[in-house]
This record gives sequence, C-alpha cells and structure tokens, in this order.
Amino acid sequence: MNLKLLLREPLLQFVAIGVVLFVVLTWGGTPPDPASRVIKVGGSERQKIAESWTLTMGRAPTDAELDQAVDAYVREEVLYREALRLGLDEGDAVVRRRLVSKMDLSASLAAETVEPTEEMLRAYLETNADRYVGQTAANPEVTFEQALFSSERAARNALGRGGTPGEATSLPALIKASPMRDVEARFGQQFADGLRGLSPSREWQGPLVSGFGWHLVRLTSRNAVPPDFEALRSVLANDWRTEQIAARKQRAYELLASAYRIER
Repeated sequence: MNLKLLLREPLLQFVAIGVVLFVVLTWGGTPPDPASRVIKVGGSERQKIAESWTLTMGRAPTDAELDQAVDAYVREEVLYREALRLGLDEGDAVVRRRLVSKMDLSASLAAETVEPTEEMLRAYLETNADRYVGQTAANPEVTFEQALFSSERAARNALGRGGTPGEATSLPALIKASPMRDVEARFGQQFADGLRGLSPSREWQGPLVSGFGWHLVRLTSRNAVPPDFEALRSVLANDWRTEQIAARKQRAYELLASAYRIER
C-alpha cells in the first residue's frame, strides 16, 4: 500500500484526530469555563488544530479533514464541559491522576524540546562521571603476570606453594596496561571472565583456564578507562533532559505549593 492510500485509511485518520485533540486540549491556552455555553472555533483555533494535524500526519489537512477535526474538537469540548458541570470529575481518582499528570506535563514541556549544547553535556558528564563508568569501562586496562600449567592440579599445587614460574611458553609472563578486549582476544573469553572476577593483589590467584592450559595470575592493577563522551552523547542528552524535566516539575510544584497552607 503506497503512502497516499495509507493516509486515506479511516483508522489512521481516526488515530490522527485523536492525537490532534490530545495536543490541542493538553497544550491549549486558557482552560474552558464549564459555565459558558459558547465554544469558539475561530481562525486561531482552526489554525492550532491544523498545525497539530500537520505535526501528526506530516502534511497539511485537506478542507474536509480539517472540518472533521474541528467537529471532533467541538464534540469533545461539549462533553467535557457537561462532565464538569455535572461534577463527574469530583472524587474520581483517574481524573485526579490525569489532571496531576497534565500539570506536570505543562511544567516540563519546555525542557522536552531543548537541545543541550556540547559544553552543557560535557559539564554534566564531569559532574556525574561515576554514573557512566560502568557503561564505558567494559574495557579497562589491566596489568598482570601469568604462569601457565598443563593441568589444573599442577596449577593448584603451585598456588599452594605461593606461586612459581610455570611451564615454558611463548606467552608473555607480564601483560602490562593491556585493554581487556586485547586480553580476551589473546587468552579467550573464559580466561578474561575469570580475570574480571579477581581483585588486584600482590598474591598469585587462580587457576584460570584458557585454550593454552591453566594459569596462575598476579593481577597488579585494573584501571577504568574514562567515559567516552562521543559514545555517550545521546545517553547524556537523554539523562540531562530527564533531570531538567524533573527539576522544572519540582520548581513549578514548589511555586504553586507556596500559595497554600499545609495543615498536618
């Protein structure tokens, strides 16, 4: 089905009208007066509905589609005002939660569309670096010594003696400041996983198994690689925006709450 035929589908148009109504009613201006019997749908209202339609569908509405969206808006407004007039919103937990959500949405709307600059994101990363170490330190640099044995028993016997040079091998005895991905490429995943489970120590540890045999290792250091800004850019932007939204909601609440006297 091509795009033109798809856009003519009644179900899609119905969904589009629903989204348009949500945008118009949620982000609209002055809340309706339930006592008023006048529903104004002038040029500015029609323009707002048309803009919401365009934003939703990616194109301007036809005259017929705009008339349909306006009719749906009027119907929604009539039923909404009558519901308020009858007090159907009072004591309704669902309505209460939706009104609270709408207030929060109003407070956070500006933050949802703002794009932080690189300087803002770098400052945010510097302030919250510890939060992202786990996301970019899957490849820390490690320094360790290793001794190879042909069997687990031989390795354990050597470990019981406090560690000893292993059997002759072409593998280097000292691996210095090597990224974990390089260690895994040389010794295999099973060895690398075992090494990840060890803490730096002056003592020999193990044995760890690899495709070469069984190893005792003396892990000298494990240094986390600093967070990679470019790799985290999109994550940082989302997290920064989430915090901004939460902060704006809280500031808006505190401003509103300051007008109330809370009796506990």
